[in-house]
Amino acid sequence: MSKTEKVRKIIERLKKVYPDAKIALDYENPFQLLIATILAAQSTDVGVNQATPELFKHYPTPEKMSKATREELDQYIPKVNFHWNKTKLIKDASQMIVDKFGGNVPDNMKDLDSLPGVARKTANVVLSCGFGKPEGIIIDTHMIRMSNRLGLTDSKDPVKIEKDLMEIVPKEHWIDFPLMLILHGRHFCTARPHTCKDCPLEDLCPDMQQ
Repeated sequence: MSKTEKVRKIIERLKKVYPDAKIALDYENPFQLLIATILAAQSTDVGVNQATPELFKHYPTPEKMSKATREELDQYIPKVNFHWNKTKLIKDASQMIVDKFGGNVPDNMKDLDSLPGVARKTANVVLSCGFGKPEGIIIDTHMIRMSNRLGLTDSKDPVKIEKDLMEIVPKEHWIDFPLMLILHGRHFCTARPHTCKDCPLEDLCPDMQQ
């Protein structure tokens, strides 16, 4: 079985288990998703979701967030890892959105990647989930582990993994494929010791064929 054929089987099966797969961060618009994703780096989605409602209530737009002081922003995210460093990132990103992009979050990889605190993973999250644009494939720690475990790549480098997956995952599934696989890796095929009983991907997993 080729990797492309395997991917199609994985998608078919995961769609039955996670028909409404979505990102775990709470947001109402691309700006909120951008800020939440920056805050989520090396932090838990749960912790970020606890912090962002009040943050967005007081600073709902790039204009308002750019005018806030770091101290004002920090009071809403004290439990987010590296919160003081992230106040600078979200403030500077907001300022750049105002100054360079007319107050609108850019909807392309090049411009998103130019924002403070944004690398390709964050840009892919915003493009995929905020704008519905499949310019790439979201790669996080779950995707690194799962794509290796399933034999879809032999790389640990996120950029190389994304390139490998873009060659075998149909473009119409560049958005839902990682969202489903992330959920499967988070709740079923975890990094911790776990049972593989009843896994829908059991016969497609090299680990189970050994």
